[in-house]
Amino acid sequence: MKKITFIIISILLTVSASCFASSSDAVNKMKKDADVAYSKANYATAIQLYENILKKGESAEVYYNLGNSYYKHNEIAKSILNYERALLLEPYNSDIRNNLEIARSKTLDKANPTPELFFITWIKTLNNSVSADGWAKWGIFFFFIFIASVYFYVFSKYVKVKKIGFVFGLIFLGMTILANIFAFNQKDGLVNRSTAIIMSHSVIVRSTPSETGTKLFEIHDGHKVTIKDNSMNEWKDIQLEDGKEGWVHTSDIEVI
Repeated sequence: MKKITFIIISILLTVSASCFASSSDAVNKMKKDADVAYSKANYATAIQLYENILKKGESAEVYYNLGNSYYKHNEIAKSILNYERALLLEPYNSDIRNNLEIARSKTLDKANPTPELFFITWIKTLNNSVSADGWAKWGIFFFFIFIASVYFYVFSKYVKVKKIGFVFGLIFLGMTILANIFAFNQKDGLVNRSTAIIMSHSVIVRSTPSETGTKLFEIHDGHKVTIKDNSMNEWKDIQLEDGKEGWVHTSDIEVI
């Protein structure tokens, strides 16, 4: 009976590995075909292939290439959307960030963010310098150093070593907590996506979720907004970087 069970498990593992390898080969072929299409300026084909690849799983590289394809195809809003999605996965990637800024410069509306304190900007920059997985790995590394510091503090016979262990323990405990907070923030941004890109050419932002609502202002495609109220299906309460807020049709935006 054990021998039969072992044979069945072996067959299942072999079949699973074969299916995974086949799927991986298919994705690699699609990516190669998409890259070739892009290099030949066949952007419509490249877009279709990159979109198909993303149906099988997210990838910062593919989002980036898709953003480039949309940009070359003169679909600026879609290029911004995909650059933003790539940046969520790799917030430290300067190439993605630079291309995103170039695409943003082509939009009608220019962002006027509310000024923030310098240390908040510094913390955000530090947070975005590493991905969620990267911060998680740093958190584990700092935690092991913290444990080693505690060991020397507790078990060393020398006062100087105990002091060093105590100081390093405090430092690396703080760094462990900070790394985990940054990892959580990055992961939360990936799971609970609350930002979106305006996809319609011209959108009227209203005071209430109704066509009869007062017209507050107008925004155009490619503009990044924050979704403040996601409770309704047909309408979303959005906020601009400068603090302006109002309601737009769900069909006018696409979540990053």
